[in-house]
Amino acid sequence: MTLAANDGVNGVALGVFIFFFLAVTVIGFMAARWRRAENEQSLDEWGLGGRSFGTWVTWFLLGGDLYTAYTFVAVPAAVYAAGAAGFFAVPYTILVYPLIFTFLPRLWSVSHKHGYVTTSDFVRGRFGSKGLSLAVAVTGILATMPYIALQLVGIQAVLDVMGIGGSSNWFVKDLPLLIAFAVLAAYTYSSGLRAPALIAFVKDTLIYIVILVAIIYIPIKLGGFDDIFAAARHKFETPNAAGKPTGALVPPEAGQWTYATLALGSALALFMYPHSITATLSSRSRNVIRRNTTILPLYSLMLGLLALLGFMAIAAGVKVKNGQLAIPQLFEDMFPDWFAGVAFAAIGIGALVPAAIMSIAAANLFTRNIYKDFIKPDATPEQETKVSKLVSLLVKVGALVFVLTMDKTVAINFQLLGGIWILQTFPSLVGGLFTRWFHRWALLAGWAVGMAYGTLAAYGVASPTQKHFGGSSKEIPGIGEIGYIGLTAFLLNVAVTVVLTVVLRALKAPDGVDETSPEDYTADAGDPGVQTELPPATAGSTH
Repeated sequence: MTLAANDGVNGVALGVFIFFFLAVTVIGFMAARWRRAENEQSLDEWGLGGRSFGTWVTWFLLGGDLYTAYTFVAVPAAVYAAGAAGFFAVPYTILVYPLIFTFLPRLWSVSHKHGYVTTSDFVRGRFGSKGLSLAVAVTGILATMPYIALQLVGIQAVLDVMGIGGSSNWFVKDLPLLIAFAVLAAYTYSSGLRAPALIAFVKDTLIYIVILVAIIYIPIKLGGFDDIFAAARHKFETPNAAGKPTGALVPPEAGQWTYATLALGSALALFMYPHSITATLSSRSRNVIRRNTTILPLYSLMLGLLALLGFMAIAAGVKVKNGQLAIPQLFEDMFPDWFAGVAFAAIGIGALVPAAIMSIAAANLFTRNIYKDFIKPDATPEQETKVSKLVSLLVKVGALVFVLTMDKTVAINFQLLGGIWILQTFPSLVGGLFTRWFHRWALLAGWAVGMAYGTLAAYGVASPTQKHFGGSSKEIPGIGEIGYIGLTAFLLNVAVTVVLTVVLRALKAPDGVDETSPEDYTADAGDPGVQTELPPATAGSTH
């Protein structure tokens, strides 16, 4: 069957959406008083929530940070368009947690000991190199900007499906997005990381409810999973205009290497992103991090169920020109209006949480590793916080301009490029957590080679009809498919770093000063147990 979109504005869904949006706005501003410290004017308080979040707050915060609105929209959209290839996000989010169990507790300990707020702070302290620290900071900011833009794309997709994004007048069309941006900017400026930490409770609860209902209710309406998979198989096996299948329920043998390397590369890159580290460093102990690596895979289960919505959209006969609208349109078509509003609110709020954390993380990088290191070395904690607040606003403005003025595929492609870039910081960060053997100049050279190769290779596989960066895998004549570009660039990065380190050590090149000591990586501030913080409505505004 084929289901058509509703004509005009879906008033009931819009009303429910506005209700939840107003609720999280109130929570966002109330968060400024939640667990307030005496000295609020520091990056520890504004940018890391006072480093005081326990297991449950950290779990919701990291879940809200990593599983974004764009994930909600893009993963099933990829399954809708190409089939099983879109499931790569599920294995990579399974692989990532054993990886981070090995190094995140060490990063937390050394950061807590020395007051590091960003990964660049650690790199500078470990290797005694402001140049390497600057490279990591710039990479993090560049990789984060399009990621924030894509959260706004997720909100825009929901607004379009609800019928309030179709006006030919650009101001009327974009006004709801402008309002959402302004509210997000206001409570992030006011409350810092505490705002997304509290809103994440609402966001994750709504998403779990929507997924559980969708995975039961929609298959019943469509005749069961047998019919859903049969419809998907029929679509993918039907040749396109070029006479080729459009996708597959199982990745073909030719694409399995690309699938595997993309999953592995993405797993290595995920916790290199500044927003992932910001949420991690807000935890109150290394044991909180360890516990979270064991319970965060629950989100991977949700992601697997979420991906199945792509097949459901095919079976439901959803027809959209923009694949990113497939799942919002599925909800619009299949759910009662009031529950469609709940689903849209889950996606919309799912954009606000990561967008807030990402803007805070990018602002902290600028403040600590560009402003303080190169512009005003004697900046006070109050000045740092003020600059970070202002930069967080500028980052959001930049993302908003990106969304409003450029083709959405440009943002998508730059986000893919951001994944390639951020992976090149892995040797400096993770390598530095375990060894001081790598030379700072070798790490910088390896980073430059990885960045250059990854950027040029990504540009080389762009569509000939497009003037921007394209796919994520590359084939070399005479060698064949080499898989995910980011992973190849990373291997080149490591090779250059190792070779140059050997050479520089042999030449006795001057090494930077390491301000850390071995015991810094295993120290803990103490953890009285699992924290059971609740939003201020139930726990009070002070602690």
